[in-house]
Amino acid sequence: MRTPLGLLVVTLLSAAAGWAFHRVFPAPDLLLVVAPAAVVPPLLALLLRSRPLWLSLLGGVVLWFAATVPLYRALPLGLPGDLADSWQALLTTLLPAQPEPRLLVLVHTLVWVASTIAAEILVRTRARLVPAVPAVVVYGVAVLLGVDGEGENLTTGAALLVLCALLATIRDERPVSWLLALIPVIALAAYATGPLLPIAAEPYNPRTHAELPPPKRVDGVSPLDRVSAWLQVPTRPLFTVKADRPQNWRLAVLDRYDGVRWTSGARFQPTGGRVPQGEWGGATETVRQEIVFDGLPGAWLPAVERPSEVDGVPGLIVDPDSGALLASEQPARGFTYRVTSRLAKPGRQDLLDARPAAEPELLLFPPGPQEQLFRRLAQRATEGADAPIKQAYRLQKYLRENAKNDLTAPPGHSLKGLEFFLETTHRGTSEQFASVFALMARTLGLPSRVVVGFRPGELRDGRFHVMSGDVVAWAEIKFEGLGWRPFYPTPGKSGAKDDHDVVSQAIEESQQLEGEFTQGTTDKPKQSKGGADSTETTPGDGGPWWVPVPVALAALYGLVALALPRWRRRRRRAAADAEGRVLGAWQQTCDDLGVRQQRALTAEEVVARQPGQISRHLKPLADLSNVARYAPDDMAGAAADEAWRHSDAVRRAVRRSTPLKARLKRRLLLK
Repeated sequence: MRTPLGLLVVTLLSAAAGWAFHRVFPAPDLLLVVAPAAVVPPLLALLLRSRPLWLSLLGGVVLWFAATVPLYRALPLGLPGDLADSWQALLTTLLPAQPEPRLLVLVHTLVWVASTIAAEILVRTRARLVPAVPAVVVYGVAVLLGVDGEGENLTTGAALLVLCALLATIRDERPVSWLLALIPVIALAAYATGPLLPIAAEPYNPRTHAELPPPKRVDGVSPLDRVSAWLQVPTRPLFTVKADRPQNWRLAVLDRYDGVRWTSGARFQPTGGRVPQGEWGGATETVRQEIVFDGLPGAWLPAVERPSEVDGVPGLIVDPDSGALLASEQPARGFTYRVTSRLAKPGRQDLLDARPAAEPELLLFPPGPQEQLFRRLAQRATEGADAPIKQAYRLQKYLRENAKNDLTAPPGHSLKGLEFFLETTHRGTSEQFASVFALMARTLGLPSRVVVGFRPGELRDGRFHVMSGDVVAWAEIKFEGLGWRPFYPTPGKSGAKDDHDVVSQAIEESQQLEGEFTQGTTDKPKQSKGGADSTETTPGDGGPWWVPVPVALAALYGLVALALPRWRRRRRRAAADAEGRVLGAWQQTCDDLGVRQQRALTAEEVVARQPGQISRHLKPLADLSNVARYAPDDMAGAAADEAWRHSDAVRRAVRRSTPLKARLKRRLLLK
């Protein structure tokens, strides 16, 4: 009976290793794949243990292929390609992954192979713990692929250790009493030492080295281009929402502007429903929505910002940075999905202390004479504002009071059209107001983007009915620690008060906060004038002994921050060979552009993200770096000199376009 018992333990080992993928896939779908893969190979090995090994292996391959048919619900003609691509697909997926056959087949195959190898070793050799090795290997793969997933695998690891001990006991023919005394010790040791391992605190995440797919073209027509058309036919039903209270339903996020139109630079990734958390880690309000499509075109999915969980969307893809949602296909009328959002609720002091995020790509302004006009008007509107968020509120107020919301205004948001809006007509829809606000904010050093969404709609029968006339665009500015904050520069249709409850509340809060700004220094700590709690020093006392220590450390850090970039640049320029000098020039330029941490970007993608005055020097440098990386034998010293000339030109252009404050911050952060 020890062979059947050993095969039972091997089955449990394989099943436990497969269950470790519960951080990657939803549990119900995972069980349907792991169970047959763990059970069938040991049964086959037991039946054919007296037959040649090749016959057992051949039978295992046939049964493995047959088991994929119910998984795919069809003949899996693309099985080899799915197995080859599943690794990369999982590494570029936000966990949990969609339980699609092309992804689950990887777990099915790994568990089947591990169970087959372990069972054949057990029935054909006298090895004790070798049959457990395949399951341990699969467990390691599952841990690596599930680093970003929810839950933990400590319990599964402890179960594997206990099963290994059970297998060794059976193979050594030890008494069961010995095993019963050993199992609690092993389990307790696993639970006690597991969290102390270095890999438990900072596990290696292979996703940091995975190359993300190229940006997805999400729609042939930008939602911002639809705003004027929707406003002209305001009664067209688009979708309905069941929620506790009215909210703005965000549709699309657009953060790239080329002088003609706003587009999305989002890098969408597949997900099984989870959306990564944003920068804000403070108080939030949970908002649950059930949304039903009723004629909304395109693949963008409306939801309250910021979504955390989405249910009911097959093939859901999400941008981790913005939280924007996208369906892989155009949803049909009646399509229903549910979203749970975490609405950030920063406190007053959080807003007062807010500082713009250091993201140069969100400050880019297309080349042209209009930049001077936008900057001049933005500076006039924010004159006297000494804090970034105060500048944003002043800019919002300026546009709401100096232009009119006119639904009959001509559509478009090109630089020429926006210039005409600012200087001549002073009339436009939210398309123009949001675009102008975002571009004016960029001239002030405030990283910005445009958002297209909808007002709450009309509440009927417990649902908010959103029509095409409810479309609205607004702008957002990114602050460190807070993430994106919305601003509503479009005035109400009456020109005096906005007819949108959510916007009205936001405007009232901004006016209240701006009023607190103008109350002087009431929020600043006052200097102590003595008393029991004041600490006074007499002349010659010199203060506490520890005061010079942080001062000296700060000075030392400042010297390192000043010297390190110069040393790094000198070392790269003085590389031993031409290839090293060219690659050093490219690395230096990536540092200057602030894209050093974005390792997944190719040279062409880095070039595409830069404006014309930078890309004309960046393009030849990118070509030289590609030659140095892939054909180093063709590199000459003259090419290295040319590469550094282009690098120096890019550096000068970046310094001209980056505010001094942002440059100092990057230097102090050793970026």
